[in-house]
Amino acid sequence: MKIAARAAAVTAALMLAMTAAHPQPAGAAADETPSASTTAPPSTSPPSTPTSPTPASETHTATPSAAPSAGSPAPSPSGTTEHTIAMGDWDRPYLLHVPPDRADGEPLPLIVALHGGLNDPQYVREQSGLDAVADAQGYAVAYPKGLLGTWNAGACCWFARWAGVDDVAFLDRLIDTLVEQGVADRRRVFLTGFSNGGGMAYRYACERAGRVAGVAVVSGALAIGCTPERPISVLAFHGTWDPSVPYYGGGNLDADVKFPFLPVRLLMEFWRWIGGLTAMSWPLPDAPDGCVGTAPGPVRVALCTIQRGGHKWPSFASGMIASFFDARPSLPAA
Repeated sequence: MKIAARAAAVTAALMLAMTAAHPQPAGAAADETPSASTTAPPSTSPPSTPTSPTPASETHTATPSAAPSAGSPAPSPSGTTEHTIAMGDWDRPYLLHVPPDRADGEPLPLIVALHGGLNDPQYVREQSGLDAVADAQGYAVAYPKGLLGTWNAGACCWFARWAGVDDVAFLDRLIDTLVEQGVADRRRVFLTGFSNGGGMAYRYACERAGRVAGVAVVSGALAIGCTPERPISVLAFHGTWDPSVPYYGGGNLDADVKFPFLPVRLLMEFWRWIGGLTAMSWPLPDAPDGCVGTAPGPVRVALCTIQRGGHKWPSFASGMIASFFDARPSLPAA
């Protein structure tokens, strides 16, 4: 069975299972429940609830730069710098972190890190500690910014969804720009994200599987019907006491979307089935208890379950994310 057909069948089965497990209340309007008969039913990712105060503003040296012009390589100094990309009449900002020991002109593997709902690039930068991991393992990291702190991950979240923002196109332009500038290696592009940003990472993997070498999601949910063109390696982190993305499913996916979250383990089974992978029974190397995955191989799906964990980025997650990405093969040459 082709990947798209397998994905459509599995997605429909998941939606049917969730509808049976969480029926609509009596008297609910018919259009409040997504149809399970569609091949790509809408599902959504959560609004992100910050679990700690917003960090102080940027304290590292940052050199603002003008919006890069397409196809025109520009110097990318080491450290963290501010940039914008023109998307029509809207200049969309992002932070770019480049390791200090990068060789001149050397394209690096790229991690695109997506902040949670009502957060911003600086928040996820400090929340994740990805800069230090990237410096140690030779990654560039881009931290783009969503509309009013939100991403259009499908049926969530809030402002970006209500405004119909095309965040997939924004991420396309961001990645293309960094590749054209010689910062990023096109064959080694990875996405990670927290909460609503995790849902956006899932959406991009669903719609641009041929451009993504792997995805890591922290406390996020699949936010859209998903039929990727190829299997995707996925690493996820979820706490069993997460109030925003319920580990066991249920709740409402967004303020005006009356459909429940999929249970986390069921979602991971979706990714496993897409790749036709083994059962998730293999302990992950150098990982805490509760981290298991499919058998080692080019494509792997893994989950770290944090008992009594909440809606936050675990302290061990970023190191594991970089190691997981390191183990993934490069995409085929274009």
